[in-house]
Parts: sequence; C-alpha cells; structure tokens
Amino acid sequence: MIDPSAIITTPRLVLHPIAVADAVEMVEVLADPVLYEFTGGEPPTLADLETRYARQVEGSGRPEEIWCNWIARRAVDRRAVGFVQATVVDDAADLAWLIGVRYQGQNLASEAAQAMRTWLVGQGVDRLSAHIHPEHRASQIVAARIGLQESGRIDDEGEAVWTSVGPLEPNRVDTGSSS
Repeated sequence: MIDPSAIITTPRLVLHPIAVADAVEMVEVLADPVLYEFTGGEPPTLADLETRYARQVEGSGRPEEIWCNWIARRAVDRRAVGFVQATVVDDAADLAWLIGVRYQGQNLASEAAQAMRTWLVGQGVDRLSAHIHPEHRASQIVAARIGLQESGRIDDEGEAVWTSVGPLEPNRVDTGSSS
C-alpha cells in the first residue's frame, strides 16, 4: 500500500509530504511567471495555494487513487525549492515535478523526480507516466533521466505522454548534469 505520508531523502533534498502551512513558503517559490510558460496559468495567491494544498492533503476521495504530493526541500537548510507529485492507481503512477526558477540549473528536478520514482517502484509501482509540453526541453530531460520515453501519444491538453518502457528497476538513473 502506498503511503503518501512517506518522507524521501537524497543527499541534497528532503521530499516532505505537503501540508497547508507549506503554502506560505511555496507562494514565493511559485511566484515567477516564467514557471507557467508551458503549463499556462499564473502564479497562485497565498489563498489559492492554501486551498489547493488543503485539497491535496485531503486526497482524491477515491480509494483506488492515491495522491502523493511532496515539497522538495534542500537538506542543508530545509528551504523549499519546488515539488513533486504522483497520482497512483493500482500499479501505475502519473508523475509531475516543478523546481522554482531561482533553484533551476542545479539538477534538483532530476534528483527529486528520481527519488520519487525510486520510492514508488520500491512500493510496487511498475508503470510510470508524465505529461510534458512538447517544447518543454528541461522536463523532457528529467523524464528521460528517470527512464521515461515519449510514447507518441498527445493528451487532451496537447501535452506529450511519456511512459516507462519495460520492467522498472528501482535505481535506474542518468546522472546528467543539466536541469
């Protein structure tokens, strides 16, 4: 059984389950409009983020669907740098990740996504997917590093669906230097 309250650590990051109180710090991380270039929308207000996080903490309300939402924090000072998410149904997980603009270029997205992937596979997940804007090169690099490949399918929002191929090994990682 997937436990969305798990804490996941890496040498540089701690992925901590989301809490409504995280909105105060995350509103700054999510404030740069550049983050919404490929996803649309605009930076959330504190009230918007508190509402969103309250809903995420509550979960999907469907027993077959588990929402895992983690704030990615630097291990050294616990400063929030972004988030990772997984929606798990049966043995499949749909993944998402975001690192704040001021923390990009340090390979943190790849590290956080890989940690999430490794943990999920260790919990019995054997199919992964992510939906990525066709022009979002940084997210494509992260997806490839964690073992996903473009499937050739486009979702209803125009995003390319990336999926895992073959059996998943818990520690599969490409340690490339960008992203």
